[in-house]
Amino acid sequence: MNASAPAIDAASARRALVLLVILTLVWGSTWPLFSMAVHEVSVWTFRAISVTVAGLVVLGVARFRGQSLRIPRRHWPRVGIATFFYFVLWNIASTYAAILLPSGQAAVVGFTMPLWSALISWALLGERLGARLVLGIMLGATAVLLLMVPSFHAYARAPAGLAMGLVAAIGWATGTLIIKRGRLDVPATVLTGWQLLVAAVPTAIGAAILGDGVWFMPSWQSIAVITYIALVPMAIGNVSWFAIVDILPVNVAGLSVVAVPVVAMLAGALVHGEPLGAIQLTAMVCCFVALWLVLVRPGLR
Repeated sequence: MNASAPAIDAASARRALVLLVILTLVWGSTWPLFSMAVHEVSVWTFRAISVTVAGLVVLGVARFRGQSLRIPRRHWPRVGIATFFYFVLWNIASTYAAILLPSGQAAVVGFTMPLWSALISWALLGERLGARLVLGIMLGATAVLLLMVPSFHAYARAPAGLAMGLVAAIGWATGTLIIKRGRLDVPATVLTGWQLLVAAVPTAIGAAILGDGVWFMPSWQSIAVITYIALVPMAIGNVSWFAIVDILPVNVAGLSVVAVPVVAMLAGALVHGEPLGAIQLTAMVCCFVALWLVLVRPGLR
């Protein structure tokens, strides 16, 4: 993966938009399923199974495509640290947030990631934020705040859910920045597959200690939901995400997925009857304008 962040040309922007559409639909439609995935098994057990299955499938696809599965030894410390922040911290914390809060609201908090990414890049890494990107971030933040407004009472009733969502967002931003700045010349499928399997180790340990305690066979509904999450959002979604990060600067990539909680809100309204009205529609407009600023107009930095 390339660490440099050149201006976004038209071809790259088009490819990023295609990947973004896939990622938005895949990730956004998944949030209402989290409560179903942990209906019978613990959060740790669910995540241990899903990252293991997804990692094996992604590496299997990479091997089938003739890609080398080798990651140079010098990159492994960085991959390990990034994996902890993103695939362990994000996966566990975001799932708890989705249980403690309405799924759409949990997605909104988790997808404050681009705000944390921009803050970390500016404060700790000395990166300059261009005017168009700053405006896009402001619109993205406005969209997030609008989506949060109707459910402030939910955050008040479940402060742990809010805290988990923020921890997940910061972990995602940190892990992605670590990978982006590492100059890893590794295909997105190989990088994603290995990170998923590396994450499976501490997650499985957590499942053994904090999980269900006894062996049992879940219902076919739980198995179907967990399998879907492993194969679609975990495998396809994460490969798409790292492909987007390979094309775009992290701040732009993070801002580009701010549309995901919009889809999560729509899915939450359909599956769980969560609120959807003028405020949510206004937030969608802010998301689309932010995306236009950073992706449709080429040459952004």
